[in-house]
Amino acid sequence: MNWDDVRVFLAVARAGQILQAARRLGVNHATVARRLSALETALQTKLLERRTTGCELTAEGEAFLLAAERMETEMLNARATIGETDIEVSGEVRIGAPDGFGVAFLAPRLSPLLDQFPALKVQLVPVPRSFSLDRREADIVITVDRPTQGRLVVRKLVDYALGFYMSRDYAEQHGIPEKREELAKHRLIGFVEDLIYSPSLDYGSEMMGVHHSQFECASALGQTEAVRAGLGIGILHSFIAREDDDFIEILPEYRIKRAYWAVYHESTRQLGRIKAVSDFVYGLVEREREIFS
Repeated sequence: MNWDDVRVFLAVARAGQILQAARRLGVNHATVARRLSALETALQTKLLERRTTGCELTAEGEAFLLAAERMETEMLNARATIGETDIEVSGEVRIGAPDGFGVAFLAPRLSPLLDQFPALKVQLVPVPRSFSLDRREADIVITVDRPTQGRLVVRKLVDYALGFYMSRDYAEQHGIPEKREELAKHRLIGFVEDLIYSPSLDYGSEMMGVHHSQFECASALGQTEAVRAGLGIGILHSFIAREDDDFIEILPEYRIKRAYWAVYHESTRQLGRIKAVSDFVYGLVEREREIFS
């Protein structure tokens, strides 16, 4: 059995498509298809059902996926131990993060990391979704929930606060509510409920009570821009809103706290590039912890 064939199988199993796996691997789709066929021939079994809409693991493929991931873990550990990889910090690290943290805080502060390690490539995926570390959808995940299952390295970054905010223009036109009951007289901005991917982000009813939002956006930064434009009152990250004098915090007694956690798969803990990026993010938060308080 050829390890490169197994590596291709893992990429297809995680991507669900040959073409997407080929892009991630940097080869053409014909090469991916040929390597899959070679692996199935070596194992004398069918691992994937190939359809026009994508690839689906067979029962044998599901069983082999577990074995392939164990092989991958051992390969990563062996290569890191003997120094074959990350003799210098190089290669690609994908960070999955909520857009509030990823775009507003992390992205503008990555320059020192990239200056220090010019052979390092960082991919930031700041979209409102959860990421699977087992399927290598990201190398490091910033999450608002502390994972309790899986072979993961988990590190708490920081607590942060959310509160009610409005723009000064909105306040001049509509007034400032003094009680939560008065929110009924205002246009409210919130999340798209069925797209909330984490229980920790389902804080609308906790803060707004029985009042419902009239404008909803699945992006925290989208909500921030809507409030900035005077569209209404929203629940914003305080570390973002406090940076702009145009925002006014109201009803501070209803402020709530959440936390950010940095998570990566145990199998990558010895990889220099993962440790370098993880340590950088943690150190960055430590140095600027006061903006979250």
